[in-house]
Amino acid sequence: MSDHAIDVTALTAIDVHTHAEISRSGHGALSPELFGASEEYFRAHGHRQPAIDEMAAYYRERRMAAVVFTVDAEHATGHPRIANEEVAENCAEHADVLIPFASVDPHKGRAGVREARRLVEQYGVRGFKFHPSLQGFSPDDPMAYPLYAAIEELGVSALFHTGQTGIGAGVPGGGGIRLKYANPMLVDDVAVDFPQLRIILAHPSFPWQDEALAVPTHKPHVYIDLSGWSPKYFPPQLVRYANSLLKDKVLFGSDYPVITPDRWLADFAKLDLKPEVRPKILKDNAARLLGLTKD
Repeated sequence: MSDHAIDVTALTAIDVHTHAEISRSGHGALSPELFGASEEYFRAHGHRQPAIDEMAAYYRERRMAAVVFTVDAEHATGHPRIANEEVAENCAEHADVLIPFASVDPHKGRAGVREARRLVEQYGVRGFKFHPSLQGFSPDDPMAYPLYAAIEELGVSALFHTGQTGIGAGVPGGGGIRLKYANPMLVDDVAVDFPQLRIILAHPSFPWQDEALAVPTHKPHVYIDLSGWSPKYFPPQLVRYANSLLKDKVLFGSDYPVITPDRWLADFAKLDLKPEVRPKILKDNAARLLGLTKD
């Protein structure tokens, strides 16, 4: 995908957090048990799992662009991932609206590092999604450091799930998923050790919202996306910081398909935000971070 495939000026918004939940062959990104728990958590019973082609049409109709990724958690779950190459190639067919991210399980070691390089250099991937709770690792584990080093060197972004997760909710033992790995303070260590790595903390980070706000106010290359929650439920301090100190570092994200941009944006319109801040959150900050604009 070329840097100029997306006409940023024509967009109303850039959604930095959407999921490829199903492959072209019908293989799901999660096991049925974990996927069912996520549906229950989000009250998204029976929601459709759109293919990437459908996602492109959906966002094109709304004059939005979207970052698309799956999650590679093969080590912890034993469930085969959706191939990063498939996601990237499918996104490239819709390069006017879709931006491919990839996911590489840090447990894959040097093989994962080689894969990350190949995905950026040959497939145009713009970033990598980490879900420490689902992948079963602490973000500050040195095991993951060679992968972070490669991502930093390649100049793309690392997006970390933070806070509570619907995946495994209600399943005995949470499906083996440990919430402690999603504390954003663990990502602060990553920001220290990889000072040029562009990091996105995904979601309002319940129960660590204050910690999540502390990291990007202190580390210049750390951002927050607002996905996974309807804006009407945002903690007041998150709205306050988004409207002031972090106005250039907060990003629109939906968590589509479990939360739609339509629902998210309708609630976002009701937040008490300065008029000049809204376009930053909806589009401008993401366009700058993802290299879609030159400023």
